[in-house]
Amino acid sequence: MKNSDEIKKMVREKYTEIATQDKDMNASSCCGSTCCSDEVYHLMADDYSKLEGYEPGADLGLGCGLPTEFAKIKKGDVVIDLGSGAGNDCFVARAEAGESGKVIGIDMTEAMIELARKNAEKLNFHNVEFRLGDIEKMPVTSAIADVVVSNCVLNLVPEKQKAISEIHRVLKPGGHFSISDIVLKGILPPSLLRTAEMYAGCISGAIQKEDYLGMVKNAGFENITIQKEKSIHVPDDILNQYLNEAELAEYKNSGVGIFSITVYAEKKKEPCCDPALKCC
Repeated sequence: MKNSDEIKKMVREKYTEIATQDKDMNASSCCGSTCCSDEVYHLMADDYSKLEGYEPGADLGLGCGLPTEFAKIKKGDVVIDLGSGAGNDCFVARAEAGESGKVIGIDMTEAMIELARKNAEKLNFHNVEFRLGDIEKMPVTSAIADVVVSNCVLNLVPEKQKAISEIHRVLKPGGHFSISDIVLKGILPPSLLRTAEMYAGCISGAIQKEDYLGMVKNAGFENITIQKEKSIHVPDDILNQYLNEAELAEYKNSGVGIFSITVYAEKKKEPCCDPALKCC
């Protein structure tokens, strides 16, 4: 079992590689890893192209949902994107927040931060910034964000409960998040869980759906809602790289499911202490 630092190093190396390869290679692979499939398609990613603010050059095809579509971002909001990559979700969020809003992207991979900053400069966006840092210890002050979004990133975080608690910390009272992630129903074969490419590809880092939702509740969030859920099919030519024939057959007959979910939750508002304001 790799420790937290080893997992982060592995993920950072993989996503540095992704930052320097083209989108077609990313989109035809296991969420950006090099385990390319003969079935060339977006294995997990949804289509962003119809969303306002979408920038093709910032879309590396690495997501597993459309969290910004469901995030209820308003004009003037401060939005934080966790695992911001080349900036795709940040630019969509900016279109929603407008010139009066602010968007902060956080990523632990220097190559991604550099790429995102170049994209923002090309677009002449002055209210979008990118910060290098870990999701478990975000480089932002407490209670700063109205909305937090993230697309297929918490799977890559070893200490998920700590990361979700950090989301709670940086949100303003009454703020909310919309996050897309991979979750499981059932237990994956051990050979998948041990494989670096599958971890960096979002699958072997996934946890059980009920455990995921339990962590959100444990962090103090309320009004927890599944905004979207879809089943993820991993092609045989990818699975064959990790499972022998007998293991593959057992896996297919096991009923184990891999799903993308988009989760919404709110941070509690601060209680009103003045009855004259009639806000209690």
